[in-house]
Amino acid sequence: MRTLCASTLIGEFFVIGFAGLVAMKDPDLSTSTVWMVSGIAMFLCVALCGVVTRPGGIAFGWALQVALVASGFVVPTMFFLGAVFAALWWASVHYGRKIDEAKARFAAAQSGSTGSSTPDAV
Repeated sequence: MRTLCASTLIGEFFVIGFAGLVAMKDPDLSTSTVWMVSGIAMFLCVALCGVVTRPGGIAFGWALQVALVASGFVVPTMFFLGAVFAALWWASVHYGRKIDEAKARFAAAQSGSTGSSTPDAV
């Protein structure tokens, strides 16, 4: 799960950076405000990569997805991109858990088959 979620978050890192460039064109927003908000969001994406498997990591990821969609009020294209990344986040969490379960079953089957065989005494 960690790999899939981290891949999604790194993609979001770049999208947020590019959205910051677009938001700079808005005359109502100062450059420092745009980059402070974008920088914090970009930092959170990278930081969340390391804590996604800890308690609350997935919930925090969902909060980041909501914020990404809400950024569409500043850069309208982000409504679409936020929805796409929210769907990717869901898929990363959902299929990542399935992959983790399959790996655990495989490891249990492997340890069970190697542990039960005993060499014959001669």
